[in-house]
Amino acid sequence: MATTEKEKKPAAKGGGQPKGGGDAKESKASKGKKKKEAGDYKQSAHAGVGLPIPTPRLKTYYNETVRSRLREQFGYKNPHEIPTVEKIVLNCGVGEAIKNPKVLDKVVEELAIISGQRPVRRKAKKSIANFGQREGQEIGAAVTLRGAMMWEFMDRLITVAIPRIRDFRGINTRSFDGRGNYSMGVKEQMIFPEINYDMVEQIHGMDITFVTTTNKDDQAFALLRELGMPFKGDDKPIIVQD
Repeated sequence: MATTEKEKKPAAKGGGQPKGGGDAKESKASKGKKKKEAGDYKQSAHAGVGLPIPTPRLKTYYNETVRSRLREQFGYKNPHEIPTVEKIVLNCGVGEAIKNPKVLDKVVEELAIISGQRPVRRKAKKSIANFGQREGQEIGAAVTLRGAMMWEFMDRLITVAIPRIRDFRGINTRSFDGRGNYSMGVKEQMIFPEINYDMVEQIHGMDITFVTTTNKDDQAFALLRELGMPFKGDDKPIIVQD
């Protein structure tokens, strides 16, 4: 049987398949799938990724125990009246930074380790010639903790850091500001177990301020005491249990 001219023509390049055929689509899909699998692998490489964040231990204790105790003690009718800790502010002034700015870098690094959050550098608001201080010069650092970070820090402070203070006899009960906020001073950053003693270049302290949602000192005192703050003269300190 004679062949026609059309039958004699050679097949088109690429096996006769049209451009952008099924195989091309499949290869793009497989590449996308491989990329997605690689991305999933990168995300799952870190332990805990994708898992729900557990509620801080001290916050659970506050919700389950402290709230009911405060409501019974002060007779709150509205549950929103029950006070709580709004934020914790860590402030560290570094006078040596006026002459040696590198000292502040180390303080900022240690404050970040203690709080788990990046500190903000504080600048001088005015110039003081006697101290060699210039306006705008960095002379300190501060961190404001809220939410889960705040509860975790407070838990570590009460259960681990404060008991490591030498000759500790309780914290002062007169450090309330009259508006329901409490401030305490720490003389050494080494009371926090996160700080490596061998890496410390200079001992420095810090001020820790607890800002509460109440404007009455007696209610703030009761709140902090129930959370475990070891005040002077407190015969029955509250111990948070697992």
